[in-house]
Amino acid sequence: MSSKHIEGVRVRVPASTANLGPGFDSLGLALSLYTWIEMRPAGNQTEFHYYGEQLADKGLPTDKTNLVYKVAQQVFDKAGVDLPELEVSMYSDVPLTRGLGSSASTIVGALTAANALIGSPFADDDLFQMASAMEKHPDNVGASLFGGLAVAFWDGERAECIKVDPHPRLEALVAIPRFQLSTEKARNVLPKELSMQDAVFNVGHSNVLVAALCTGRLDMIRQAMKDALHQPYRAALVPGMADILRDAPEHGALGIALSGAGPTMFALVDRESGDKEKLERFLHNSFGAAGIEADTLWLLPDREGPQIKLLTPESPSGTFIENIKGEVRE
Repeated sequence: MSSKHIEGVRVRVPASTANLGPGFDSLGLALSLYTWIEMRPAGNQTEFHYYGEQLADKGLPTDKTNLVYKVAQQVFDKAGVDLPELEVSMYSDVPLTRGLGSSASTIVGALTAANALIGSPFADDDLFQMASAMEKHPDNVGASLFGGLAVAFWDGERAECIKVDPHPRLEALVAIPRFQLSTEKARNVLPKELSMQDAVFNVGHSNVLVAALCTGRLDMIRQAMKDALHQPYRAALVPGMADILRDAPEHGALGIALSGAGPTMFALVDRESGDKEKLERFLHNSFGAAGIEADTLWLLPDREGPQIKLLTPESPSGTFIENIKGEVRE
């Protein structure tokens, strides 16, 4: 811990895409889309300040029922520290309930900020265990906490994660429909049991996908990202999804999948490909043909995970927004 007086902390946490097709609840990839959380001890009352179109005026809690507050208090309680009142400022580029890990990035941001605020008594693995227990799956939180590709499992008691550095030629294109889809609704359409055939299909494809990403076999991604466990059942919730899954590789995608629980579609692309505009057009047209408006974003894998800044009396002056302005979409 710095010997200087710490007045607060500011963290930047990447969004993530989960599953990557067959890796249900076990594969996550951090993306260059971010949530910022600034946390300071407060005097007599907890306060929340939201900024940006993803958070402001969304009716999010501004009291101690807020997820960030509750997560932070878990860290303080575990450390035996009493910090009952907080001032929290938040800005996010991550759209809510669109399948890009908004809740995971918020949880990881709250854990990381609270830990740093009290001198970082907990290691990253401690935070990972807490985050996985909160989310009930480790893929998004693993990616947001460690960066890169998270290959993980959670057995209900302990989570394990291996980070894989993404191939330097990989880029991501996400198509974000302009409607929300809750994780709960997307999970409720899944069957309670699977056939042995479908289970073997997904195990094999997930294994090959991880091997392809570890070895740089980009040519194998197209087949390896296929899934029989969740996407066939969720396709009815996302108009146009079935056609996109079938045809996107013919329009420049290395592979295509539903991002997390959806409705966002996530494509891996070779940065050296000449088909990027063709793929973007295809996604817009496919959703449009299904009567869905969608926004597209080109993103890179985030390799670093959370970035932490300790705020001291010597820190640059300025408002929260002024201080993060230079970091937005770096």
